[in-house]
Amino acid sequence: MKISYNWLKQFLQIDWDAQKTGELLTDLGLEVEGISQFESVKGGLKGIVVGHVLTCEKHPNADRLKLTTVDVGQEAPLQIVCGAPNVTAGQKVPVATVGTTLYTKEGEAWVIKKGKIRGEVSQGMICAEDEIGLGESHDGIMVLNEELVPGTPCSKVFEIENDEVFEIGLTPNRSDAMSHFGVARDLKAGLEQKEIQKELVTPSVSNFSIDNRSLKVDIEVLESDLAPRYCGVTISNLVVQDSPDWLKNRLKAIGLAPINNVVDVTNYVLHELGQPLHAFDASKIKGNKVEVKTLPAGTKFTTLDEVERELHEDDLMICDAGSPMCIAGVFGGLHSGVTEHTTSIFLESAYFDPVSIRKTAKRHGLNTDASFRFERGIDINMTKYALKRAALLIREIAGGYITSEIADLFPKKPQERQVFLTFNKINSLIGQEIPQDTIKSILSALEIRINNVTESGLGLTIPTYRVDVTREVDVIEEILRVYGYNNIDFKEKLNASIAKSSRFENYRIQDVIGDTLAAKGFFEIMTNSLVSSDIASEDESAVQMLNPLSSDLSVLRNSMLHSGLQTVSYNHNRQKTDLKLFEFGKTYHKVDGNHQEKQHLAIFISGERTQSSWAVASKRSEFFYLKGIVENVFERLGIRDIDTKPLTDSDFAEGVSYVKNDKVLVSLGLVGKAALKRFDIKQEVFYADLDWDAILECVSTQNIAFKEIPKFPEVTRDFALLLDDSVSFQKVYDIAWNTEKKLLKKVNLFDVYTGKNLPDGKKSYAVSFTLMDEKKTLTDKQIEKIMGKLLSQYQKELGAELR
Repeated sequence: MKISYNWLKQFLQIDWDAQKTGELLTDLGLEVEGISQFESVKGGLKGIVVGHVLTCEKHPNADRLKLTTVDVGQEAPLQIVCGAPNVTAGQKVPVATVGTTLYTKEGEAWVIKKGKIRGEVSQGMICAEDEIGLGESHDGIMVLNEELVPGTPCSKVFEIENDEVFEIGLTPNRSDAMSHFGVARDLKAGLEQKEIQKELVTPSVSNFSIDNRSLKVDIEVLESDLAPRYCGVTISNLVVQDSPDWLKNRLKAIGLAPINNVVDVTNYVLHELGQPLHAFDASKIKGNKVEVKTLPAGTKFTTLDEVERELHEDDLMICDAGSPMCIAGVFGGLHSGVTEHTTSIFLESAYFDPVSIRKTAKRHGLNTDASFRFERGIDINMTKYALKRAALLIREIAGGYITSEIADLFPKKPQERQVFLTFNKINSLIGQEIPQDTIKSILSALEIRINNVTESGLGLTIPTYRVDVTREVDVIEEILRVYGYNNIDFKEKLNASIAKSSRFENYRIQDVIGDTLAAKGFFEIMTNSLVSSDIASEDESAVQMLNPLSSDLSVLRNSMLHSGLQTVSYNHNRQKTDLKLFEFGKTYHKVDGNHQEKQHLAIFISGERTQSSWAVASKRSEFFYLKGIVENVFERLGIRDIDTKPLTDSDFAEGVSYVKNDKVLVSLGLVGKAALKRFDIKQEVFYADLDWDAILECVSTQNIAFKEIPKFPEVTRDFALLLDDSVSFQKVYDIAWNTEKKLLKKVNLFDVYTGKNLPDGKKSYAVSFTLMDEKKTLTDKQIEKIMGKLLSQYQKELGAELR
């Protein structure tokens, strides 16, 4: 939010420099992020002086140029070549001397230099009004008052306004400070704490009067809950034209482009008092009636930006007797606004429901100065005062007459909020005792009325402009920010209590695993939980946003895979193809009408596992590298006795899952081609999805059990099985356990081969079997017998062959 210092001084006569004022505003909670300079004429006419044209002759080498000598108050006159048709001897003119910087309409700078034009020396430039920013005309040079003295700086001839503009980072709760008046009110309270008493000057509306009652517009509010207060008045016989310079400069200083005197006044009062207003061309209001209501869903309405919009059934509209004219509190209509042909207006000032305005603005993708204020809550008691202020300004600069009574529809006045403030609570929260007289003076400066005083505290009435102050702690916050955070002393002795926390806290476990992965060369990523509906899985569990920021961010992700693949694709497109990434995040699901959040750890590997060097050859990332990383995570967390099972998931081409106590802890494998194609990824990506909730449960319930190390060794035997493509590892896995239940301890798939030297429709599985007898050493005869039984079953049930 931009605040003009000159404008601020209209409310508060202060002679501090802008830097010092900015520091006080920051201390008050209105953080000044920067201070910029504003000049009503860019460059401030620096280097441009009054010149007296002594001679004017035809240029000897050009028909359309003239050779002049000009007195600019120096020892000798300057010779200047000029192409303007109206230059003659005896004129007083603005002259840009050598070294002066001028600016184009687009703001580009260029410097006046001494040079030759068609063989004649030119030592400056006689200027037209558009060349120095004093107008739009380029028909000829400016001719100044004959009484001016040559050499006088033009900055003293013309009224050039120089201003300093504060850029304030306004927090959403401070709707009371969304105007120059609101900032001045805070500044006054801050100055009083420094024992500087300044009067807060408010614009007077005491001379508001009705000139006649020749133009009445009836008002009917059909949705009083959405428009608790609505005011309006008519002004006739006005002339729409450019605004005076003072008004243009005020708006330009805060980054607004002047439009015309009527619209400029509504914008001026908006930024002066924080109350949005809207002016309608009264001649375009059918039936001389204004209706505030909602319209059926799907109603078409064209806004000022010439965009036809489809209305929602909850959008509050300002209508005449026949059609909508304006989206209330958000944006005006194309056909009801003020133009250069307007001679009478209906001026609106209202209070609209903040929630309704925010929803409407988001639905239509509109963010205006008016909606910005309505959304955060304005002062409902400012409505009529601001209307009078605007009406008087319009009558002053556009002429005309006030031709109706002020219609003020305010059926249900809000009750004033009452808060009891205890002194003990103030001292306990702030940590320092503030004198009661100081507390009272701060509350008085903030217009918080003190109703009664007791030994324990104060009974207060909160003004309506402070919509965010509803509780005792809110009042204490107001006292503290005006008293000054910097005025709170730090004690030499600090007391702190040590909070007992479990070593199984989520953040602790995440830090441990994050450090483990980072030590192995992984980088942590943080992706957006919002994804496109095209990316999210097409199932009923997807959670749709009711008010999405855009169509690309309209669904809460129900898989970590898609947002991670977006990151992989982003890096691949920038020649970063060797990736090792991990992310802690959540997915969102709708199950039986209820919303659920699940925590995950996602791991992505793509490209080369190691970089090549003179000593080490590069090594491609593979499934077993990812598998080793996941097992290392389990080992670091102390999770053991995990079973592996084949994975059937459309997102994976091949994969396995790790299961403990019938819960799937991890799904990992090679990402399927369909998923890669969706993100235009052309190389393999390996992905592991760890169910972090299940892992935390395992970690927190993991009992450390000690048992004797088996005295007898494990034995591992391998089969290279030639199988049909249709055979899954699940079948191989199940047959093994059904065949040998006593001595078989593990079944592991450690290689899959499809390619050359294999018959069509065949693939090769390399499967390892771990055997152990805890009571004795296995003999070769026992091992061969078990392996023979396994092979026999594979041949019988799967038609397997040994390679």
